[in-house]
Amino acid sequence: MTSSTRSIVLSLYTRVFRIARSWQAQSGVASDTERERQYILQEACTLFRQNQQLTDPESINRCIEECEARIEIGLHYRNPYPRATYLPPMGLATQKGRKMRAQQRWRKQAKPIYLQSHDDT
Repeated sequence: MTSSTRSIVLSLYTRVFRIARSWQAQSGVASDTERERQYILQEACTLFRQNQQLTDPESINRCIEECEARIEIGLHYRNPYPRATYLPPMGLATQKGRKMRAQQRWRKQAKPIYLQSHDDT
């Protein structure tokens, strides 16, 4: 990791913690605010530690883009949780003779940038 990339990642990390510190739930209820703050902190720690060992510049840049997208979406919608993707399990049509591999590949390609770190559940 280059020094400029390292500084970008560290600034994102501190930005997430600043956002968590000043976060106010949209409902205005103190318990919701505290729950959402804890979620932001836990999610940041989990994802940053999960991606700590990355060395490929392209994958590091994808993670940076994902973090920035999640920050902007969270601030815009005042919701720290990732937005759902509305793609039904068998929502993509297959051609004759194709198996489920095509469905899985298309679903992976259709996954938005802000959900790349999350497994399909």
